[in-house]
Amino acid sequence: MADHDFDYESTLEACAQGDERAFQALYRQEAGQLLGLAISMLGRRDIAEDCLHDAFVRIWQHAARYRRELGSGRAWVHSILRYRVLNALRSGGRHADLDEGFIDRMLDDSPQAEAQVLQQSERRLLRNCLQRLERPRRHPILLAFYRGLTHEQIASRLSTPLGTIKGRIRAGLRALQECLQA
Repeated sequence: MADHDFDYESTLEACAQGDERAFQALYRQEAGQLLGLAISMLGRRDIAEDCLHDAFVRIWQHAARYRRELGSGRAWVHSILRYRVLNALRSGGRHADLDEGFIDRMLDDSPQAEAQVLQQSERRLLRNCLQRLERPRRHPILLAFYRGLTHEQIASRLSTPLGTIKGRIRAGLRALQECLQA
């Protein structure tokens, strides 16, 4: 089933009522994409599978916390996985051995996290907008959002003052927002 045909909101509301079939449908719809996202962020399938399992347990246990009026169901599901992955990165101290080629691969045509999370047209638009950003703004944004690094860790990794990193991220996000809304 295509992403735009799947009713995430109603499915999550059914999960909140204890509907196991709705939960199974959600798992079938999202597990592959979420696993791909976790692998791309972590670089290790075993840890990614643990995060995926934890995320789905949390989705089942906390589906009643989802509120349709606060955002899409799909974004809520993906945010739960993202938090699990970021926690795994932080607790495992894996920031030191992140794959440096990740930044450049995020902008090619291979299936990466953004390709698995966003629909085709949104992915193309985001990629085009990211490519328009100068590398000094693009690089910190990708490190923060796709690798979960803090501003301090990015500043250290790039040997750039913390204030400069924060400014580049703010300016880069503003430019992305303008580009995406154009």
